[in-house]
Amino acid sequence: MIQLESDRSAKQEQTTKMTPSKANSIHILGICGTFMGSLALLAKALGCKVSGSDANVYPPMSTQLENAGIEIYDGYTTDQLSSDIDEVIIGNALSRGNPLVEHVLNQRIPYTSGPEWLSKNILQNRWVLAISGTHGKTTTTSMLAWILTHAGLQPGFLIGGVPKNFERSAELGSGEHFVIEADEYDSAFFDKRSKFIHYKPKTLSINNLEFDHADIFDDLAAIQKQFHHLVRTIPSEGQIILPNQDLYIEQVIEKGCWTPIRKFSVNPAASNSTPDTPTNYAKLIEPSGNKFEIYTDQEKVGQVEWQLTGLHNVCNALSALLAAEHAGVPLPKGIEALCKFQGVTRRMEIIARTDTVCLYDDFAHHPTAIETTLAGLRNQVGEETIKVIIEPRSNTMQMGMHNDTILASLQKADEIFWYDPGNLAWELKSVTKNDPKSHIFDTVPDIISKLFQVEPSSMEHWVIMSNGGFNNIHQKIKSRLS
Repeated sequence: MIQLESDRSAKQEQTTKMTPSKANSIHILGICGTFMGSLALLAKALGCKVSGSDANVYPPMSTQLENAGIEIYDGYTTDQLSSDIDEVIIGNALSRGNPLVEHVLNQRIPYTSGPEWLSKNILQNRWVLAISGTHGKTTTTSMLAWILTHAGLQPGFLIGGVPKNFERSAELGSGEHFVIEADEYDSAFFDKRSKFIHYKPKTLSINNLEFDHADIFDDLAAIQKQFHHLVRTIPSEGQIILPNQDLYIEQVIEKGCWTPIRKFSVNPAASNSTPDTPTNYAKLIEPSGNKFEIYTDQEKVGQVEWQLTGLHNVCNALSALLAAEHAGVPLPKGIEALCKFQGVTRRMEIIARTDTVCLYDDFAHHPTAIETTLAGLRNQVGEETIKVIIEPRSNTMQMGMHNDTILASLQKADEIFWYDPGNLAWELKSVTKNDPKSHIFDTVPDIISKLFQVEPSSMEHWVIMSNGGFNNIHQKIKSRLS
């Protein structure tokens, strides 16, 4: 076990302070969201009586909550709030006009946002390690939490997904450290600051930065402003971890930074001698990203061999390793942990396999993530057929903000099965009209019928890409395959 700066008694004293300040009975609006569901688990672990409401309930979060004994109400009606509720936590998916929101305001029931509740009740007196960026937050946070756990540091964590190395997406932990997925999305309808502003981390990783969340931000500059506010909260004794030569992140740092910075890269130039070349980098052994070496100061530290694919996951690994090293975990120990990292549910998760079909579930919502994910799969499977079943579900996708790049991001696929939910602000046909790979469907049964029209004669890889339940298409295809 790695020795921390503070002794055991100090950690125990710190842990005992993690108790709810006032509210012992809380009700969470939007409880099945990845963040709010994880927060519910933490509140339950603190000893709070927890219940919640949501209009969109589906696994794996609903299963976690039910297993924890947390009562979930379907929909939002005023009779769900009992008289003994001390405080209501309102998720950012809720807005004015919602019956329960209006009831809370009219009855003057104490309320707060999820990030603020978390900050006041759990993150005080913890060494917070925050993972931020447009892509890869859930996977990198899971990696970091696992590295610290493997090193014996007993961290707390909150992850916006279900990591396979843990039983749940959130734990209080008994150690000094708390690892959190730091989302730039707004906190609540009454607090339009990004969630991560509340966390006040000592260690911050910014994995990447692109325009997203068009329903919240007008442009990239608006997102960069929130990241600048985040950078302002990092102490001078902390650390910020960045990829090398990311223009949009560099522009954030140029606005002002008072914290030491460490950078990383993958497959750097052979010279490795320019002043701005990161001293920490990875060299790919396999193009798929299944195997790569870690270097620091041009000396090989170790080798990661795991089941994950894609250049993006190699970058995620470097980010997690450096954040863990800042918390006291030597790189070799971190590399050892990554070799045992199992991934995250709904991140290229294999959910079914037959002799001729391998079925994946991927939480895809942005062209860059889609492109790198499919590139990793293509490098792994070679010439075998890849079929993508995609639902344009994120708010930014539905608004048409990715129309210029979404089709190109899918070109590693041999066939693309588009689901048209009927509520898009644009026409799928206009984006796909010149693409022979694309097929558009109005219903899930039609997609499934087309998939099974011809039995594969050789191995095929079917990738379901959606950040929602997708009308239970995952289970429906699994049932047909079985």
